[in-house]
Amino acid sequence: MVSLSTENLEIGYGDKTIVENLNLQINKGEITTIIGANGCGKSTILKTLARVHAAKSGSIYLDGKMIHKVPTKEIARKMAVLPQSPEAPNGLTVYELISFGRSPHQSGFGRLTDKDRQVIDWSLEVTGLSQFAEYPVDALSGGQRQRAWIAMAIAQETDLLLLDEPTTYLDMAHQLEILQLLDKLNKEQSRTIVMVIHDLNHAARFSHHMVALRSGHIVKEGSAEEVMTPDVLKTVFQIDAEIVKDPRTKKPVCLCYDLLQKEQRINHRKVMNY
Repeated sequence: MVSLSTENLEIGYGDKTIVENLNLQINKGEITTIIGANGCGKSTILKTLARVHAAKSGSIYLDGKMIHKVPTKEIARKMAVLPQSPEAPNGLTVYELISFGRSPHQSGFGRLTDKDRQVIDWSLEVTGLSQFAEYPVDALSGGQRQRAWIAMAIAQETDLLLLDEPTTYLDMAHQLEILQLLDKLNKEQSRTIVMVIHDLNHAARFSHHMVALRSGHIVKEGSAEEVMTPDVLKTVFQIDAEIVKDPRTKKPVCLCYDLLQKEQRINHRKVMNY
């Protein structure tokens, strides 16, 4: 079943078109990752799916309904969004930040219920931040701050999570912890997750579905095995990649790569633009 989809979507800023004729389907209960070079439109697509940025034309459907016709609070109960490099007001504590994730479920004066506090405490625990609950967000390290924002997103208890580079600022161990947490949410709670992510090996390891973009167009989408190929990576990133199978996960891994020579890049672009 499709959770989120687009139909002939065109996105841009002013007179500049970034993405055109985008037809994308996000399947319910799966992890989908969007990969591509800087500036190809990944974050712009995510912002538009989240209704943060308005599309020039085309349609977006959330659970079969046109998203612009769905009330904002209803969307917030179905979809949580973690943008790139979010900022919190000075002095806001970690606990207070995470409590904002409960806003769509509150009414009246927005006082926290026992259920809200249980969810906040759970979010703190699973992101390893329980001991930092009363710390100001701006006093945390970059990695801790990122985990606090992820805790807020998962405290929203939505079926759909949109995350723009959720492992930014995190070291290798904490990157893996966050991705394993998202994987657990997907497996145990059937949450649908859409991520923009730069690490191709992480994308391949944790995705059911990958979408590779180049200049606002889908080059290839499908399983990790279908997308993580030398030809696709050559087109998307202009690199000559060596792909092997991970002996632990059995998923494809980019072992090493070189930039295509300048003449190869130019010729490849000409072929792609033909």
